[in-house]
Amino acid sequence: MPETGIATVFRGARKPFEFREYPVPEPAPGDVVVKVRMANVCGSDLHAWRGEYDISRGQKEPYCLSIGHEMTGEIHSLGEGVTHDAAGQPLKLGDRIAYQYFCPCGKCRSCLRGTTPRCSAGLRFRYPPPEYPHFNGAYGQYYYLHRGQAMFKVPDNVPDDLAGPANCALAQVIDGLNRSALTVGDALVIQGAGGLGINAVAVARDRGVSKIIVIDGVESRLEMAKEFGAHETILLAEHPTTEARVQRVKQLTDGWGADGVMELVGHAAVVPEGIDMLCSGGHYLMIGNINQKQRVEFNPSALVHGGKTVHGLMWYPPDCLRQALTFLSTRGDQYPFHRILSHRYPLKAADQAFHDQDAGRVQRAALLPWESV
Repeated sequence: MPETGIATVFRGARKPFEFREYPVPEPAPGDVVVKVRMANVCGSDLHAWRGEYDISRGQKEPYCLSIGHEMTGEIHSLGEGVTHDAAGQPLKLGDRIAYQYFCPCGKCRSCLRGTTPRCSAGLRFRYPPPEYPHFNGAYGQYYYLHRGQAMFKVPDNVPDDLAGPANCALAQVIDGLNRSALTVGDALVIQGAGGLGINAVAVARDRGVSKIIVIDGVESRLEMAKEFGAHETILLAEHPTTEARVQRVKQLTDGWGADGVMELVGHAAVVPEGIDMLCSGGHYLMIGNINQKQRVEFNPSALVHGGKTVHGLMWYPPDCLRQALTFLSTRGDQYPFHRILSHRYPLKAADQAFHDQDAGRVQRAALLPWESV
């Protein structure tokens, strides 16, 4: 009798998840089957669950979709020809790995230019669960890793709690900060103190960014940002208008403005505000605004007169994931990363995990596929 595993099925906005059992596939040459150890609820997953972000790819409700992407696991089976990870480290069954959840085609105009890892075909393997190989999202007991999805061994001193967010939140903010080239003496504003924002604080602090200012509406999140090294925080209730927040950033930067602003909120309304917080020549790093239906008005002359640059970032080059794991291995004990994953749930308690994180009762929820309810 073939080995089977559970895959979670997303059926539509705020609808209960379904759990279906499928045969565990054999990996094709160049591919890997991963036994998922931990999968987290990322903010983008919440957007999809709320119905704010269209992941249907033409399907109509009731959907039958795979969901989840922030995860870590161990090698269950190796396809022919797979002997080493993307850094040249030898692989064997049972090795813990972190891996890209997307798969750029490597052939299209965007891929060949090398200016962005964002490829229109990058999610071509995100099939509905009934389609082979069934395990196409993080919320399952297995995950099918295709040739072209970079993977790296997880260092022995990096626990799953830290490795889980590496392939999304941490690698993504590393890519953003790499592109901004912020350094010692620079000021950075972080809009949003969720999982991405907290990781961004740690990376920016470790790089010597001299002034890290974090904005959020939840006081406990700002307290955590301080624990990770934020120099200043701005609570929305204390600075309730755009004008007040922009003025506060100017005050904290000697009237100059921030050299970089990272948008990690996912609400279009914060974009004009973030651009206004930039100094002349500053970089606006937009990562959170994935929701296709949102619109916002702003004055484009602020970009022209200020010589400001806007970066749209989704996905990251493979080396950013390697950098993330190296950072966790060499510097992870300098920051309270264990605080980010505040609650853990069995896979079949996914509904509760999403409701709790949506309500703000948890900072970031982790699903454990092999833990019973």
